[in-house]
Amino acid sequence: MSVSRETEERLACYAALLRKWNPAINLIASSTVGQIESRHIADARQLALLAQSATGTWADLGSGGGLPGIVLAVLRADLAVKLIESDQRKAAFLRTVIRELSLDNAQVINKRIEAADRLEAAQISARALAPLGQLMAHVDRHLRSDGTAWLMKGRNWQAEVSEAQRDWKFDMKTHPSATEPDAAILEIARIRHA
Repeated sequence: MSVSRETEERLACYAALLRKWNPAINLIASSTVGQIESRHIADARQLALLAQSATGTWADLGSGGGLPGIVLAVLRADLAVKLIESDQRKAAFLRTVIRELSLDNAQVINKRIEAADRLEAAQISARALAPLGQLMAHVDRHLRSDGTAWLMKGRNWQAEVSEAQRDWKFDMKTHPSATEPDAAILEIARIRHA
C-alpha cells in the first residue's frame, strides 16, 4: 500500500509517541519496542491493505496503544475510527496521538467494551485482546449484521477458532500474517449463536 510522504510522517510521529509513552504505561511489550515499525505498524498496515474496500464506521476494540486503530485512522482518512479503551491512561495516550497527528476521523471511547453503547460498526478490529471465544460476544454486540470483523490472532488461532465454534457460527476467511509466522488475520462475517 503506497502512501503519501505526509502519511509516512504521521506514522513516524506515532511510532515516536509510542516509544516515549511506553515506559510509563506499557502500551506494547517492552521487548518489542525495537520492532514498532517492522512488526506493530506493519501488522496494522497489512490489515489496512486487506480491508481497503471497507467503508463506514470502524470500531477498534481494546485499542490499548492504538494498534491497529490509530494506523487505520492514519491510512484511511475516509473511515470514522472509534477506539474503545477502558484504561484511562491508555485513552489519554490515544487522545494525545489523535491531537498530535490531527486525526479528525478518530475518536476515543473510554469505556469497557461491554459498557459502551452499541456502535453498529461496519467494521471491527481487535489485536491481542482476548481469546476468540470471549471476543465474539463483544464483536456481536458492536458489529452491524452485515459488517465484517478483522481479528488479528497469534499462532494459536486455529485452536481459538475451534473453541469459538462451540458457541458461535460465522463465516471466516483467514489471511496469513506477513509479520509473524503462524499468525493470522481472521475476516469474520455473519456472526450468530450456535
